[in-house]
Amino acid sequence: MVKLHDKETGAFVGEISDQQLQQLMDVLEEESSIDRDYFVNRAQLEFLEEQGLDGALIGLLRTALGNREGMEIVWGKS
Repeated sequence: MVKLHDKETGAFVGEISDQQLQQLMDVLEEESSIDRDYFVNRAQLEFLEEQGLDGALIGLLRTALGNREGMEIVWGKS
């Protein structure tokens, strides 16, 4: 499993599968090959949804985003 955290606060966001992580990696931009964080906002969540990413993953990210404009999530394998 892969654990997601809010990069700014360190708050635990949730766990996703390796397959869900791969979906994010395939669609979102990485700054380097060792990049372990992603910036997400509402527009990106809509884009991810349009790209057919897992609905549970989108819901998890949408809940974590809450009322904010955007956030950075960081991931790590457990």
